[in-house]
Amino acid sequence: MKTCIACSMPMNNPSDFAMNDETKNYCIHCARPDGTIKSFDEIKEGMTNFIIKTQGLSRETAESAALSLMKNLPAWKNHFT
Repeated sequence: MKTCIACSMPMNNPSDFAMNDETKNYCIHCARPDGTIKSFDEIKEGMTNFIIKTQGLSRETAESAALSLMKNLPAWKNHFT
């Protein structure tokens, strides 16, 4: 099982990968329609909204949680230095 380098979603099925391409190292949620990876800000916003929706946290708390998770992901290793 692979894990998305940009959001840490487990990718078990071809449909989990960007453009159903199992050679990609990021998921369908982190890809634009053309298959390229979304920007840091786009993914941060998506993760923040997902945390709000699934955990009922405030926007401020959810964004803090998203940033905390993103700090440890390969796609963003240079973003926080």
